Amino acid sequence: MKVIFAYIITAVMALSGFCITGAAQEDSAADSIITVSPDSLHVHRKFMVNDYSLIGFQYGVSFNQTQFNPTMKQAALFNPEYFGITYTRYGKLFGYMPYFGFQAGIMYGHEGYKFKPDKITGVSENLEGATQAIMDVVEIPLLAQMHADFLHFKLMADIGIYGGYRMKIERTGTAVDETIRNNFKDTDIRFDYGLKGGIGFGLVFDPIEIHFQGMVKYAWSSLYEPDYYSRYYYRFAYPLDIVLTAGINFQLTRRSGKTNRQLKKEAYEQVFGNGSGKSPSGKKSVEKAE
Repeated sequence: MKVIFAYIITAVMALSGFCITGAAQEDSAADSIITVSPDSLHVHRKFMVNDYSLIGFQYGVSFNQTQFNPTMKQAALFNPEYFGITYTRYGKLFGYMPYFGFQAGIMYGHEGYKFKPDKITGVSENLEGATQAIMDVVEIPLLAQMHADFLHFKLMADIGIYGGYRMKIERTGTAVDETIRNNFKDTDIRFDYGLKGGIGFGLVFDPIEIHFQGMVKYAWSSLYEPDYYSRYYYRFAYPLDIVLTAGINFQLTRRSGKTNRQLKKEAYEQVFGNGSGKSPSGKKSVEKAE
């Protein structure tokens, strides 16, 4: 009997202390699981992620190549400008699996190619007299994202598509015709679209998240019409880019802990009675969105 009495007193004191500290830590990203044994009481805090959204600003660099058919020898073309704004929305699959979301945005970057000199002759291949070309591209990605969240850390994997437009071109080479050095030809294709995906990680300091990502972007739109050179022998050129970015993201809604909607619902239930959804007059109430 003494053991049972001591057990009850210990549990009451522990629960009281936990409630006080829990109220002071309302922003904590956890639910509580309490386990008891005859001589002890343990409180385990389980990290929980809400449905929430982010707005972010990314900056990075790209390494550009183009997959030619027929094949042409290339080197990676480094471009130090890749930046844009993104919107990310996370949600629970089937209402309880908080590992999924989507991301949309608008980005500014580059595509292009750079031919390598032959090791023996020292002569580079060329395209329309150009040994190098850089295109300015604006793109709109739409990506699905899988993520695994921890208290101050996040892992991410993205896959999706993008659409874009090649705005400007700069061709380099001694044999380039001046009329096309900074202009697209009629046979060039300026609309861009393709596949984009990658992996990354984030450092989380609510309400700010710093994300680092490595992405691969593969165009399904060739740089030029396949019969531009010959009606009988088609040629293709598909840009393939590696992009490394760092970004700062701001949480638009709460990542963890109770949201304003949840707090309003709890307050309503305390006033009108244990989640019955009825007012004192007996009429069904309509819960307002946040």
